Amino acid sequence: MTDSFRISAPEDDTTTPRDSQPTSHHRVRKERKQLPWYVEIPLVIVITLALIFVIQTFIGRMYVIPSQSMEPTLHGCTGCTGDRIVVDKVTYHFSDPQPGDVVVFKGAPSWDTSFISQRSENPFIRGIQNGLSYVGLVAPDENDLVKRIIATGGQTVSCLPGDPGIMVDGKQIDSAYILSPPTYPVDPQIGSTECGGPYFGPITVPADHYFMMGDNRTNSKDSRYHLGDEFQGTIPRENIRGKVQAIVFPFSRIGAVESRDIHNQ
Repeated sequence: MTDSFRISAPEDDTTTPRDSQPTSHHRVRKERKQLPWYVEIPLVIVITLALIFVIQTFIGRMYVIPSQSMEPTLHGCTGCTGDRIVVDKVTYHFSDPQPGDVVVFKGAPSWDTSFISQRSENPFIRGIQNGLSYVGLVAPDENDLVKRIIATGGQTVSCLPGDPGIMVDGKQIDSAYILSPPTYPVDPQIGSTECGGPYFGPITVPADHYFMMGDNRTNSKDSRYHLGDEFQGTIPRENIRGKVQAIVFPFSRIGAVESRDIHNQ
């Protein structure tokens, strides 16, 4: 009888030591160290305020319209809900303000005669208010206004007897956006409805300055009413805070605030 036998394949003697495989109870858990709440909360507040400061200084901020000088484009009045507008600061980092833009600007000294500071007379409280203004929690302590640019540096603006409207470099500008009929009648002895008030000019706008007018022309104390100052009623470039882009409140008035090419009818 032939003996049968089975040749078994040799077993692999290469083994993996048991202790070389990590097990759950041998894993080293690296846990992130938590900051104490009394450090973390102030840190979050500081970072948030720093971001708000950067946004409101270099990107944009919101303003409230307090008066009727820009009707019908922007709405505001004493005791009513004024338009909340978004003012973009980025645009003018890369380009110059143009005629037809609606802008927020700081008034020149001659515009400040009726401005009343809202700051406390207490130095400590005033310091806090000034600090909060940098992060947008308190309004800036300056006479900020909103108007439309009519003419820029080097252009000549006027409105004289017989003119069909506001003239820039001898040509009538587009005025289709103004409030009509006007809020107040104009005395024909000193002005005209076409001029939106008293006659003025001609005024040549200094370099890097802007001649401003409200869309509610008979109810706007704009560049026309400051012609005797050092800038001939115009506003320096550095005083412009930004370009009005949109109305964001009240909800019934949400929409873009468009620039107009007022020199090309």
